[in-house]
Amino acid sequence: MAFDGLDPDAPRFYEELAADNTREWWIANKARYDAVVRGPFEALAAELEPEFGQLKIFRPNRDVRFSADKSPYKLHIGMVSLAPVAFYLQLSATGMLVGGGAYDVPPAALARFRELVDDDRRGPEVEGLLSALAEDDLVPMSEDALRTAPRGYPIDHPRIGLLRLKHLAVGRTEPLADWMWAPEVFDIVSDAWRGVGMWNGWLAENLGDLLIRPDRERPGQR
Repeated sequence: MAFDGLDPDAPRFYEELAADNTREWWIANKARYDAVVRGPFEALAAELEPEFGQLKIFRPNRDVRFSADKSPYKLHIGMVSLAPVAFYLQLSATGMLVGGGAYDVPPAALARFRELVDDDRRGPEVEGLLSALAEDDLVPMSEDALRTAPRGYPIDHPRIGLLRLKHLAVGRTEPLADWMWAPEVFDIVSDAWRGVGMWNGWLAENLGDLLIRPDRERPGQR
């Protein structure tokens, strides 16, 4: 399908799913999901792929095997590029998350990142890149960050905020807005992903194969 914007019914779909996250509701609304949620997301992905590479849209089902929350369906739709350092986009009832980087970081890669941040020459380089991205509101994803300094680093380190990171990803959240339902969403996401691409390039150059988990599927292959 030709892309002319996401569908404004998509957030309402997820509001209603949150209120009745059951297989019965999903089956009754599956055609609606395909038409107003997944279909437009697939069309946007097709527009983005020539510049950003192959994109995978995540399945709607949650993996509940190890979760106390047994609700079967995700309350958002997401797409991701197929690489250890990736581009990511998510739409939910509350808005959009646009970002990328490396979210599930292997221990060796995280250790190397902290060594670079600690270095008196390379550390300011990382800060400078992130400061430039912050001008476009692309900031490190700091959920699950350590509450104290990682082992071997002082709590008063000048770059302690970066040392505490567990995810090497950047992003910004966008509240629901009319531009999401218009063709310009392609331009806004593309511009943001070009900024993310600067961060992805730094990660690939400096961490390289350390970011690949040989025991796991790459992002998007689920």
